[in-house]
Amino acid sequence: MAPVEKQLVVFDFDWSMADQDTDRWIFEVLAPDLRRKMKTLKEEIQWTDLVAQSLREAHARGIKREQIENALRVMPFHPAMARGVDNLKKTGRTTFLCLSNSNSVFISTILEDKKLTHIFSEVITNPAHWEDELLSLRRRVDPSGPQHACTVGCSPNMCKGEELEAFLARNGQEYDRVVYVGDGSNDFCPILRMREQDLVLCRSHRGLSQRIHKEGKEQGLKPKIQYWAGAWEVEEIFSTL
Repeated sequence: MAPVEKQLVVFDFDWSMADQDTDRWIFEVLAPDLRRKMKTLKEEIQWTDLVAQSLREAHARGIKREQIENALRVMPFHPAMARGVDNLKKTGRTTFLCLSNSNSVFISTILEDKKLTHIFSEVITNPAHWEDELLSLRRRVDPSGPQHACTVGCSPNMCKGEELEAFLARNGQEYDRVVYVGDGSNDFCPILRMREQDLVLCRSHRGLSQRIHKEGKEQGLKPKIQYWAGAWEVEEIFSTL
């Protein structure tokens, strides 16, 4: 694709920028029995609440902050992805936004380790903070307050479509092109808000690709779709933007 004067690149984080799922990874590394429990309870408890509950259980059994941070630092993250985003950022034409159902601590820990803290203008995700050795996590959309109005299937903790539109309104800019890099079924809502000149970089064989195939035409999906499997392919595409 030809370069444009001003573009926005929106990244999901798990399985999109990173090559793993942060919520699941730390328990697979540090407490596989809790990971199994999460798999059992995921249909009964809202996912962000379940991760928060599992973090409390991990803390109760003595799992430390340093262990969680170290697990995040060794989580798979392809060097080609780091190169690709850094090189595109250097052109000066691209704003980066992170839109993720992970949490602020997981994402910032990984970005710091990979020396990528300069990439994103904003990270929109579930808020988390350390209370001594406990990582305290809550939903971005507080369950006790007004809820989002998504009808496409976003999780209660956040509607990515509403968040993308709010970011665009907040920044008051018209981008020549919006590029969305995603993999999961909850990335379907934001790409429905995109235009014909925009581009979706969809990771193959995951929830987003399935929803595009099943619902895209019916829902009037407008942007161009380009599929990728490995981070090297995203780097390759970014070199043309």
